[in-house]
Amino acid sequence: MGTSTAYGGPGGGTPLVPTWLGSEDGTSPPAMPADAAPASDDTPVPQAVPAAPSDRPAIPQPADPGRFTSARGNFTRFAKSGGSDRTGLGRAVASYVSSAVGGSRQAAKRMGASRGAGARLLGFLSDAQARGVREALRALDLEELAGRPLAEILVGLADYVCPGAGTIDEGIAREAYVETIVELTTDSLTDLDAFTPDQLQTVFELYATHAIEARICNDIGTKAVTVPADAQAALRVQAQLRDFIRGGVSDALTTARAETPTLTPDRIQSFVDRVYESAFEFLQARGEAEVNQ
Repeated sequence: MGTSTAYGGPGGGTPLVPTWLGSEDGTSPPAMPADAAPASDDTPVPQAVPAAPSDRPAIPQPADPGRFTSARGNFTRFAKSGGSDRTGLGRAVASYVSSAVGGSRQAAKRMGASRGAGARLLGFLSDAQARGVREALRALDLEELAGRPLAEILVGLADYVCPGAGTIDEGIAREAYVETIVELTTDSLTDLDAFTPDQLQTVFELYATHAIEARICNDIGTKAVTVPADAQAALRVQAQLRDFIRGGVSDALTTARAETPTLTPDRIQSFVDRVYESAFEFLQARGEAEVNQ
């Protein structure tokens, strides 16, 4: 929500995990250089051989056309209530994770760009804490940002953390990053040099919360702003949803930190992937708990 633009949500036949999400870390495999040439004039030029059918990427099968119906219906009821229908919220989120997207692992895979951005953000913050802000910025050729307030540093890092914005997935990652910076300007987290591990977790927790919120709103919450009776009701809907998601992300982070107390550069991406998957597990469980109260 926040700065998001109204979007009609994915069509029912859209694959659960779009092919443009690329690999597990949100990146695409490298292409073969177009200017590759033989080593010498004596080296024969290989003839082009058409790829065998088995070598071609499989076309994903269309998903169930009605898979979002239940989650969207329950979320609309929650929005119409102005945030008072917690059962509707619980049903919407639980149905979204378990049925609409096929479970927590598939839900996490849909966050391809946000997982990559989250890993880059967390990697920078961890490096700044370990070696100092100036050294972490120097590694990115951004040393001129040293000594600036946290929000200014994060603005300067935007193109590094979120390098693309051409797809909905990349747009969600960047929107979540902007929302995180805006929220940090109202908090007391301003001095990156004095960061504690708990404050580092807070920044990443905010980012993951905004990313998951934007993903859910784009998929099933398109009426969250237009359905409530007035602006105050719309704000309550947004606050209820964000608090609900942040609780799941916080639980996931607490579990992940207990399993991986020391983050090294080679562990950050797997740590972030685990947090997203675990967050969706907790969100499904929290949603089911609301329904069964």
